[in-house]
Amino acid sequence: MITIIAGTNRLESNTLKVAKHYQRLIENRGLQAKLLSLEKVPVDLAFNELYGNRSVAFQEILNEYIIPSRKFVIIVPEYNGSFPGILKTFIDAIHPDLLRGKKAAFVGVSSGRAGNLRGMEHLTGVLMYLGVFVHPNRLPVSGILTLLDSQGNLKDENTKTVLEKHAGDVVNW
Repeated sequence: MITIIAGTNRLESNTLKVAKHYQRLIENRGLQAKLLSLEKVPVDLAFNELYGNRSVAFQEILNEYIIPSRKFVIIVPEYNGSFPGILKTFIDAIHPDLLRGKKAAFVGVSSGRAGNLRGMEHLTGVLMYLGVFVHPNRLPVSGILTLLDSQGNLKDENTKTVLEKHAGDVVNW
């Protein structure tokens, strides 16, 4: 199973729109892909889930999205030149043994020109420290506001093409 993580808890984010598109790409290849939006994490994640504490809600997230997955695709929005604090807090709340030896691929999303290259680099360092294998093609998607139609669907054919190739690389990795 592949888990796609929309790396922000911002409601109805562009990140989530890209994550839904990516999920369809994986499922179109006949594989199971679950989508975890960080909107679902407990609001008190930073204060109650760290240091060995576990709420029932967070354990259910681990059981459904983290433990059974061998691969993750993290859609990483740019927040202040890096990746969102909620994503780091989420990773910090997961015991490293649940991540070690698994694989992760990234799609960076930004309204600017760099597609969150810096944030993906930061996230690479964190996950490699935890023993996660990071796919070498960290795909930047720049100018996201111009790539979506009024319903939130990707309208840019070049972006669709590179996401399709990236999804194929992840499936075959």
